[in-house]
Amino acid sequence: MQAPVELPISPRLAKNIRRNVKERVIELILMMAALVAVATTFAIVGVLLYESLSFFKTVSVVEFFTDTEWTPLFEDAHYGIMPLVSGTLTTSAIALAVAVPIGTVSAIFLSEFASHKTREIVKPILELLVGVPTVVFGYFALFFVTPLLQSIYPDLPSFNMLGAGIVMGIMIIPYIASLSEDAMRAVPMSMREGSYAMGATRFQTAVKVVTPAAISGIVAAYILAISRAVGETMVVAIAAGQQPNLTFNPLESAATITAYIVQVAMGDLPHGSIGYQSIFAAGLVLMAMTLSFNIIGHWVRKRYRENY
Repeated sequence: MQAPVELPISPRLAKNIRRNVKERVIELILMMAALVAVATTFAIVGVLLYESLSFFKTVSVVEFFTDTEWTPLFEDAHYGIMPLVSGTLTTSAIALAVAVPIGTVSAIFLSEFASHKTREIVKPILELLVGVPTVVFGYFALFFVTPLLQSIYPDLPSFNMLGAGIVMGIMIIPYIASLSEDAMRAVPMSMREGSYAMGATRFQTAVKVVTPAAISGIVAAYILAISRAVGETMVVAIAAGQQPNLTFNPLESAATITAYIVQVAMGDLPHGSIGYQSIFAAGLVLMAMTLSFNIIGHWVRKRYRENY
C-alpha cells in the first residue's frame, strides 16, 4: 500500500497561520493585562475587608457609625467615623460647587462657541492642571487662597475646609470640562442644524439641545469628579487640618478620611494594633462611598444614554 503524499503548505496559508498565532498571543496578553487590573481591585478590597474585620472585633459597628468622636490614637479612644465623613463630604461639596459650574460652562464654550484654533490652545492648557502635583495645590491653598479668604473672614483659621475645597474644585475642573466637552462634541451635527432651522440661537442650541443630548457623558464627568474629590489626600491634609471635628461649617478646620490615613501611615503605630487597623476601616468606608457614587453614575448613564 502506497503511503499518502504530504502536500506542501502554500506560503499564503503559512502566513495566515502565523498571523493567527500572533493574534491569539496578543489577545492573551491583553486579557492578562485586563485581569491584572481586576485582580488588583479584588486584592485591595480583600485587604481592606480582612484588616477591617479584625478592627470590628474590638469596635462595634454601631459605635463606629454613631459615635460623634474620632480619637483612636488617644488614651480615651473613640471610634466614631462620622467626624471624618463630615469633613470629607464638606470639602467635596465645596469642590463640586466650584468645579461643576465652571467646568460645564467651559465645556459648552469649547464645544459650541470656540474656534478650532482656540479649542486647540485652551483645552491642552486646561488639561495641564491635571499634571500639577497635588502637594503643590495643597500649599497653594494654605499660603495663597486662605490668606485671601481671611481678608473676607478675619476669624477664619489657617486650616479650614473652605480654602481646601475651593482649591480641590480648581483641581478637578479639567476632569469635568474635558469629558463634558468630548460628550458634547459627540452629539451629531444634524441635531444642531435642526435646531438652527427652527430659529434657535447658538446659545439656545447649546443649552437646550446639545447639553440634554450629552447628559449621560456630562453626568459621567461629574461622577468622576466626585470620586476624585472624595479621594483627594494632600490638599486636605495640608490645608484643611488634621483634627477630626464633626461639623459641616466650611469656615472651620476638620480632618477627612484620607487625611487621617496619611496621618497614621506616617506615624509609628505597631502593625496589628487597633489604631493601625482603624485606617483600614476608614479606607473601607471611603471605598464604599466611592463605589456608591460610581454605581449611581453607571445607573444614570444607562438610564439617560442616547444612541445616535
